[in-house]
Amino acid sequence: MRSIWTGAIGFGLVNIPIKIFSATSESNLDLEMLDKKDHANIHFMRVNAKTGKEVKWENIVKGYKIDDEYVILTDKDFEAAGAKKTKLIEISEFVQKEEIDSMFYETPYYLEPEKSGVRAYALLREALVKTGKAAVATFVMRNKETLAILWANEDVIILNRIRFAQEIRSTNELDLPKKSEIKSGELKMAITLIDQLSGKFDISSYKDTYADQLLKIIKAKSKGVRPAIPHLRIVHSRSTDLMSQLKASLKGKAKRAS
Repeated sequence: MRSIWTGAIGFGLVNIPIKIFSATSESNLDLEMLDKKDHANIHFMRVNAKTGKEVKWENIVKGYKIDDEYVILTDKDFEAAGAKKTKLIEISEFVQKEEIDSMFYETPYYLEPEKSGVRAYALLREALVKTGKAAVATFVMRNKETLAILWANEDVIILNRIRFAQEIRSTNELDLPKKSEIKSGELKMAITLIDQLSGKFDISSYKDTYADQLLKIIKAKSKGVRPAIPHLRIVHSRSTDLMSQLKASLKGKAKRAS
């Protein structure tokens, strides 16, 4: 794996030099964009809006518009805005991991220690395991301040980027049903169905079957076979049918279990 960020973890007065690695990989098929006419590859170019000519990466700068004029920023400007945060994952506090709502979670990364930080890394990892806590930290990645938590999973410290509170939209604009619309009998039946479908979570039992099925269709088309397209119709049923639907669901679950 190739590291995407290097710096250090600030743990009190202890600095732990680390590298960040992506902990995930996409399961999507590597599809390419082609011209419908001749199936030629589509290339994207960075074009000057005035001249229409392509601009090389080394000639591209970043700027912010103020009063119809662009202020150009350099790498030093970004470092000046937060020199410490561009190189340091600074731990501010420790919390119970369960206190963090799952909707705040974004991308997970693996942290690997540099040779000079092996002992300090191991110490922090074991302390996180023993306490069962997660460290809340901030740092800068790709010129954007990031909020994150650090937690230990077996031999590795994982950094999970999490969203700031202001990045979560309010639900005020949604048209949501009131609790009064729920009948006690329906709620009892729904809870029974949940109990029947409950089990211990095992992530390995879930597979990306869509990508596999799409690949089968691609291979079939390459041999001139036209795949059958199933039609799915969304049924907008009335709320009065809920009880019968729940009862049928419970019967269906009982049959599958037998």
